[in-house]
Amino acid sequence: MDLVCRDTDGGILAFVEVKTRRSDEHGRPADAVTREKEELICRGARAWLRMLDRPDVAFRFDIVEIVIEPGCEPRFNVIKSAFQLPEERRR
Repeated sequence: MDLVCRDTDGGILAFVEVKTRRSDEHGRPADAVTREKEELICRGARAWLRMLDRPDVAFRFDIVEIVIEPGCEPRFNVIKSAFQLPEERRR
């Protein structure tokens, strides 16, 4: 997990994974967020939520894709709620 921020539109806590690539020739940057990576991010989020001691806080998992091709302006794409924390893993 690269960033933890609060969405000013609704106050939701966002756990954000940022993926950067030089091209999307071999797929989107978000494709690199595998099931194993999601589990690692969820584990970090659960630790963060325990540290806050606020189990009722609203949160989501976002992915920010950045593609930086030589000679082009960088392209950004934010995928809000890219995946969910399974209910049984919220504790």
